[in-house]
Amino acid sequence: MIVAKSFSCPSGAVIAATNIGFGGAAIGNQFKALAEDVVTATFDAAWRSGMRVFDTAPHYGLGLSEMRTGQFLRSKKRQDFVVSTKVGRILVDCPPDEVTAAEFVDTPQKRRVWDFSYDGVMRSLAASLARTGLDGVDILLCHDLDVISLGTSAEYERCADEFQSGGYRAMVELRDQGVVKAIGVGMNWCDAAEDLARRYDFDLILLAGRYTLLEQEALTSFLPLCEQRGIGILLGGPYNSGILATGTKSGAIYNYAAASAEVLARVGRIEAICGAYGVPIAAAALQFVLSHPAMVSVIPGAKSPEEVALTVATLEVAIPAEFWSDLRDAGLLREDAPVPT
Repeated sequence: MIVAKSFSCPSGAVIAATNIGFGGAAIGNQFKALAEDVVTATFDAAWRSGMRVFDTAPHYGLGLSEMRTGQFLRSKKRQDFVVSTKVGRILVDCPPDEVTAAEFVDTPQKRRVWDFSYDGVMRSLAASLARTGLDGVDILLCHDLDVISLGTSAEYERCADEFQSGGYRAMVELRDQGVVKAIGVGMNWCDAAEDLARRYDFDLILLAGRYTLLEQEALTSFLPLCEQRGIGILLGGPYNSGILATGTKSGAIYNYAAASAEVLARVGRIEAICGAYGVPIAAAALQFVLSHPAMVSVIPGAKSPEEVALTVATLEVAIPAEFWSDLRDAGLLREDAPVPT
């Protein structure tokens, strides 16, 4: 079930979270345009289920996710929810042929500009507050400060220098002033997140897709470092963008692309053990990541009330201890991976 929990940040703030939150990429029209009534119904279903953590970003739908998130949350009491957004990309008006929407469709007419500087962080948050209509956010995350996202080593070095010389200082000032409660980074890659966690004092890290039933390399050094430093984890992508929810059906998606033969084979082995115990693979995937002690909130995305209901249902599935033992015996689960009890 969805339960409330408090997380004490290394900086001293307390975040009143829920173990399951709402990932806001899908409602930014990721891969598919959503009608406004569907968006509203999805948010309503999430709220009724007990979700109180809402994650968004300028990147998601070129501000559309932030606008939709803010429109919904403005009707709620501010103390009743936690909202996180991100910095690192400034959204700029542009001609139609310059829109940088990536995997998002039917977005505002904007292009993204990388900016991790002091002024860039301040401008980004101010624009996010204007889009959401909120007077502050609880969690502010530096978004995608890694070579893969930035495209080249030279661009990464430029942006890393901006963050070191000013962007991080801006985030700390915003936290010290009480504009935000907690700061951190949002990343898709463990190595990059770990490097930043060693260099800066963060409260929370959003890690997407790199600690799942399919991938557990984060247990080697990243998650132990977070436990040692008291850094909480917001976990995105618990289904690896689809395949751990759908299984190996035709067209299965892994990391936003068609799953490779190698990934399909490994998931097929997990599916076989799930089938032997009558456990839906989505239930195993979600309950597995929730069991790690560093988890503050797991934030799967949803683009319909039905997907919210499925997430809630997976929490209620009874999974015997023998199931996890069989995964270990099959070499599908690391010996040091925490499992539900």
